[in-house]
Amino acid sequence: MPKLDFKRELKECYSASAKAVSIVMVPALNFLMLDGRGNPNTAQSYKDAVEALFTLAYTLKFKIKRSTPEADYAVMPLEGLWWVDDLRDLDDREKWQWTMMIMQPRMVTAKLVRETLQETIEKKALPALPLIRFEKFREGKVAQILHRGSYADEKPTIDKLHAAVHEQGYHLRDKHHEIYLSDARKTAPAKLKTILRHPIEKA
Repeated sequence: MPKLDFKRELKECYSASAKAVSIVMVPALNFLMLDGRGNPNTAQSYKDAVEALFTLAYTLKFKIKRSTPEADYAVMPLEGLWWVDDLRDLDDREKWQWTMMIMQPRMVTAKLVRETLQETIEKKALPALPLIRFEKFREGKVAQILHRGSYADEKPTIDKLHAAVHEQGYHLRDKHHEIYLSDARKTAPAKLKTILRHPIEKA
């Protein structure tokens, strides 16, 4: 039986062009979320957060599959919201703040997350597990573009995204958002695919 693929159901939200910026209305979606700060390349808290999120996401998936085989689904990609308190600190990655998250399908309920999280904490000694929360995230209207290549080389693509937003009469609002379509552990930096997104509002 084929797995449910929510990237297809939410195609507008989980695909983007590398050539042009698109404006998309993102519906309210449920996420496993975990907050932190520091350089994602070096901070142990970041590595712990990603490990904990995927551990819980896969535990939920297999729990649902055991009880309802026809509801088996592909785990969604890792996403991140990124910001700094002071834009002058943008180049200092130690001062970056982030919320890492994984979208959860409709069959994942708050009660199921609470129960599964507690069971997972009892079985696995992962320091970030107790910090995970289950939350509905309403992003609304966004602009997005696909970046191909290393995370370190995102700036020209981000500049293109911001320029298109202003040209179309919008302002940026809230936090920079990235959706990691590639597994960085298995993909060469030059071949990474990342959706770069920013919420917008009319000027």
